[in-house]
Amino acid sequence: MSKNNVLDMTTGNETSLLLKFAIPMLIGNIFQQLYNMADAIIVGHYVGAKALGAVGSVGSINFIFFSLCLGLTAGIGILVSQYFGAKNDTFVKKMIGNSIYLIGGVGLLVSIISVIYAGPILSLMDTPQDTFADALSYMRITCGATIIVAIYNGISSILRALGDSKTPLIFLTVACFINIVLDFVFILVFDMGVAGTAWATIISQAVSAIGSIVYAWKRNPYLKLSKEDMAIDYSLMVKSVRTGMPVAAQNAMIAFSCIALQRVVNGYGSTIMAAYTATGRVEQLIHQPFNSLGMAMSTFAGQNMGANKLERVTKGCKKAEKLVFVFSIIMLVVMFLFDKAIVSIFIAEPEIIEIGGNGLKITSVLYFALGSIYVIRGALNGVGDVSYAMINGICEVIGRVFFAFVLGLIPGVGFWSVWLTNGFTWVVTAIAGTIRFVRGRWKTKVLIN
Repeated sequence: MSKNNVLDMTTGNETSLLLKFAIPMLIGNIFQQLYNMADAIIVGHYVGAKALGAVGSVGSINFIFFSLCLGLTAGIGILVSQYFGAKNDTFVKKMIGNSIYLIGGVGLLVSIISVIYAGPILSLMDTPQDTFADALSYMRITCGATIIVAIYNGISSILRALGDSKTPLIFLTVACFINIVLDFVFILVFDMGVAGTAWATIISQAVSAIGSIVYAWKRNPYLKLSKEDMAIDYSLMVKSVRTGMPVAAQNAMIAFSCIALQRVVNGYGSTIMAAYTATGRVEQLIHQPFNSLGMAMSTFAGQNMGANKLERVTKGCKKAEKLVFVFSIIMLVVMFLFDKAIVSIFIAEPEIIEIGGNGLKITSVLYFALGSIYVIRGALNGVGDVSYAMINGICEVIGRVFFAFVLGLIPGVGFWSVWLTNGFTWVVTAIAGTIRFVRGRWKTKVLIN
């Protein structure tokens, strides 16, 4: 079988392979975040601060619905990478064939449920009345399209497991420009407000998903499936669910912790909501190098676990941590020098810019912990230690709930507690992950035997 558009990470220099895989993914992830940044900039400047706060308040809720699909696709990717590392092409294709049924069914179900319960959830979140209508409109549109998110992340997870991080980049780039153009058209021309930016995002994501599937089918031999590959194999489906559900639970718990913190933010009013949303958009961009490296580490660890090269997994993780340290220092300097200038991209009100700028300084001090979370989580997920995902999620929930409550009681801290909470939660979670990896129980977790 010709194996163009794949990357075997079981041999060669670890740092070079991680960078070769991560850089195209980083570019793609940055373009993907430009969706959100374009939305925030256009909404903040042309619709208003309250609308920006409404969009930001829905982000964590969206993620909790997306988490089930993201976990499932992650589980599929872990298994594909291990079968690929073991050179078992038959089961690679069977996994891909059966993933179609799982991803489509779960994505559709979550889409329906999220639309039905959007209103009650926003009420439970204590969403202010002056932002409620916009938040409801944005949530119903974006969550209603969860199936599109599931399909795109499914094909991306499979391609990454095979070492192809370039194909998703091509279509994310195209989709980004479509999204920005549609933002201006729907908001400035048709005056659709928050709903316009939601539709712009969904349409551009659909283009990216369809384009990735078609292109990959034409270029990647593993995507050319036979009837035998498409035959339902319940044992593979069950294995996919068992592998993916802990990751889904982790994502759901992280989203829950962010929702709990967002509820605290909402209690401080629309000004703090807007500042927090602006800094959140900036930090989504900061997450991307870490996220890309973590995904590279997941594929690297999965393939080498399948090939039974355990020491290579450890070496790769150590080298990834060094890359995290370098980037963290660079971003720390950037945030302290250009904090207010960065926030002013999203909003014009001086008070919000001042608060947001200081918020960025607070969290930037702890970026190394944030990066470590991604690397360790990627490595442990890749080797099949999916039970750690539950530990990771629990740490995030306890951290955000505990720190938000305790810091809020300290005189003089006030709304600064929301930024401090995120930073301290990163530290706790990073420590827990490092302990888990160093203990080495993951070395017995191979999933494909």
